[in-house]
Amino acid sequence: MEEGKKIVLFDGVCNLCNSSIQFVIKHDTEDVFRYAALQSEIGQQLTSERNIDTSNVDSIILIDPGVAYYTKSDAALEIGSLLKGYRTLSKFFKFFPLGFRNVIYDFVARNRYKWYGKQDACMIPTPELKAKFLD
Repeated sequence: MEEGKKIVLFDGVCNLCNSSIQFVIKHDTEDVFRYAALQSEIGQQLTSERNIDTSNVDSIILIDPGVAYYTKSDAALEIGSLLKGYRTLSKFFKFFPLGFRNVIYDFVARNRYKWYGKQDACMIPTPELKAKFLD
């Protein structure tokens, strides 16, 4: 793992999650993030090391190695705060109470397959993006 990189774990079969990761990659102009599917071996290892119950958190996790990890709306807003052009928006939404943000987050997460669909297998990154994904 490269030093100073943050790890985004995501649901690799969720179309919404895959689209969100593509959006983050496009706007990650400072090359802050590395990515792995929650279903991957490395994703399972990273969640297990942190005792994260993926039956409760199954859509997005942000890991800042050696510092902290973030789940649900905190993860989404922390990611946004590190993307140019989205920092102010993330700061605005952090003013809302965590419980309120997570109710909305959980509602979308529960319905994401119904609304956006699901793939049969995890996304395979293009050769250009392969270096951004953990094995």
